[in-house]
Amino acid sequence: MHHPAKAHFYYLLPGFVILALTSLSLSLLIGSHDISLHQVISLLSSPDNSLASQIIHEVRLPRTLSAFAVGGLLALAGALMQVLLRNPLGDPYVLGVSGGAASAALFGMILGIAGWLITPIAFIGAMISILVVFGLSRFQSEQQTLLLAGVVMAAFWGALISLTLSLTPPMQLPGMLFWLMGDLSDAQQPFISLLILAAGLVFSLMIANQLNIAIYGEEQAHSLGINTQQLRLKLYMLTSLLTASAVSIAGAIGFIGLIIPHLVRLLGVTDHRNVLPMSVLAGGSLLVLADLLARILISPMQIPVGIFTALLGVPVFLWLLVRSRS
Repeated sequence: MHHPAKAHFYYLLPGFVILALTSLSLSLLIGSHDISLHQVISLLSSPDNSLASQIIHEVRLPRTLSAFAVGGLLALAGALMQVLLRNPLGDPYVLGVSGGAASAALFGMILGIAGWLITPIAFIGAMISILVVFGLSRFQSEQQTLLLAGVVMAAFWGALISLTLSLTPPMQLPGMLFWLMGDLSDAQQPFISLLILAAGLVFSLMIANQLNIAIYGEEQAHSLGINTQQLRLKLYMLTSLLTASAVSIAGAIGFIGLIIPHLVRLLGVTDHRNVLPMSVLAGGSLLVLADLLARILISPMQIPVGIFTALLGVPVFLWLLVRSRS
């Protein structure tokens, strides 16, 4: 006999896979120069010297895969933070972890560090933020206090970013501002971020059973033989790495880590062995579609995708809040 939750998962998962494939396809097809599906398929298998081939391989494919990776990284980080907080409002952006990563990355850029060397620096910023916010949970376990600490940390990093920008040479300023708003136009190396996403998901699935227990509280997890301190440390490290990887590619993009895991759970999925892969697929798809809209809405100009996710995220989040209350 099938377990109802499992049957539910097998019924929903193909839908999420189709959503991911559809969003990736649309992103490759649509732009200032539309390319047919048949042409895209043939150019992916055998590139040539045509303009369409250059657009696919040099612009759209790296950007689309980067968008999927960043969306997946943020959704996975959000799902894990919601376990840490035992609260659906857990999110790298809301808790100031993205701000910590962005501040550190910005500092690295000013020092002339570029490319993937930014990620370890962003990781340090994210880790500092997480340790400060969750360090308070040792003295004050009330969730509201933790959220408040996160909001205060986010404000602190915001002030530090403003200070850094005010001291930045004018030549560097426009690029940094655009990156801070959440921008994928320079994303050229998606494979490292996809690798981090895959490794992060595999590791998360290995501890998914522990997450299922930890969500009910520390005492219950303790009584069932889970080393909660060790689990907490693993989650600190993992959410910091996921957030830092996302931020170093695309700046601070908000609300994906907040909305996506919440939405997956609203569909009746509660087992983290199912919540995590579905969050990755949905988060990746959402950011790919948001980036597509950011590219084509006022083409040839582009809107930073972070602005777009916030404009989409705030009303959706309010709707989710009202819906979960009722």
